[in-house]
Amino acid sequence: MSEPRSAPTVGQVVLGKRLQELRERAGLSREQAAKVLRVAQATIRRMETAEVALKIPYVQLLLKAYGINEAETDAFVELTEEANQPGWWQRFHGILPDWFSMYVSLEGAASLIRQYEPHFVPGVLQTEEYARAIMMSGAVGETSPEDIERHVALRMERQSLLTRPDAPTLWVVMDETVLRRHAGGRDVMRGQIDRLLRAADLPHVTLQIAEFSSGHHPGTYGPFVLFRFAMPELPDMVYSEYLTGAVYLDARPEVAAHLEVMDRMAAQAATAQRTKEILKDFRKEL
Repeated sequence: MSEPRSAPTVGQVVLGKRLQELRERAGLSREQAAKVLRVAQATIRRMETAEVALKIPYVQLLLKAYGINEAETDAFVELTEEANQPGWWQRFHGILPDWFSMYVSLEGAASLIRQYEPHFVPGVLQTEEYARAIMMSGAVGETSPEDIERHVALRMERQSLLTRPDAPTLWVVMDETVLRRHAGGRDVMRGQIDRLLRAADLPHVTLQIAEFSSGHHPGTYGPFVLFRFAMPELPDMVYSEYLTGAVYLDARPEVAAHLEVMDRMAAQAATAQRTKEILKDFRKEL
């Protein structure tokens, strides 16, 4: 049986989907594919949904059964070996829940990240002090001081994606509540607003505040993130978090509905230029 692991990388998700496509193109059911490997049908499903890491011998046997030629099989095997390499975030495995490991993997592979955040400054835009204050408030559950520092270190390391050469485009709509609900006191909030203003000056970052005065908007039910990837094999995905976990959506109607909501919120929120003025005004009030 293939080995379970903490959370799939984006590469594993892509290869799992590709494996499913090749099986379906070959006209084989999961039951028939399972007979090739002499495993349970559920094992095929788990391989295709990236719930388990792909074993090279299994991949080779399946691709042969699917009628894939030797050159394409070699290329698939090479990609599988790369995808099975642990991501940098695996160093934080002790504090990182599996459902969020997937998020970090998607975030690192995305070419476009669109995010609606009603409660907190998004993690990739937080200062260390703000992040620490959020952790200490219990917003992420009971956490020891040592684990809080590891969470903060993880959050800061995630931010390197904004300064790398192939940085993704980040487009955030943040509710005014985030600025009204202070974390860590006035000095911490001043530093956090300065951080947001610096980020807003980056050419690949767009930040918008959804002001109270603009009324209700279609995203008021909760935060979510839309990921788009440069890899054509991987569809747009939506991440939506709840108290003890998260859901990942890639069905086209669900993604389209979230995209429409995000577009409507962006149209209703303050423009990027107006948002800078709002941030400066909030800083003066602190």
